Amino acid sequence: MKIVLTPGQDADVTQAETILDEVPFEVVIGDKGFDSQKLVDFIEARGGEAVIPSRKNATEPREYDRERYKDRNLVERFWNKIKHYRRVATRYEKTARNFLAFVHVASIMVLLQ
Repeated sequence: MKIVLTPGQDADVTQAETILDEVPFEVVIGDKGFDSQKLVDFIEARGGEAVIPSRKNATEPREYDRERYKDRNLVERFWNKIKHYRRVATRYEKTARNFLAFVHVASIMVLLQ
């Protein structure tokens, strides 16, 4: 697992290729926020399958494996558990370095449970 901290106004999809570039994968599951043809092409060029639903306003909706997409809830539940740590939920840390360090600590605590 890899966690990248970005400014709040940046979309998550801007960091997707950076994260996926260093990780072996067969399937990439993302929500509608990751609906980008550039990202889908990147995933398929690396031999993976993109399980990303199209946005509501897409001119050509993309087919995706709906059963596999249900596994995305594992990530959502993981982030929910991390946010139970108050320092993460309220971002007490003033610097990005310290906040990311505590996100890593909280992640370790959740994964050890």
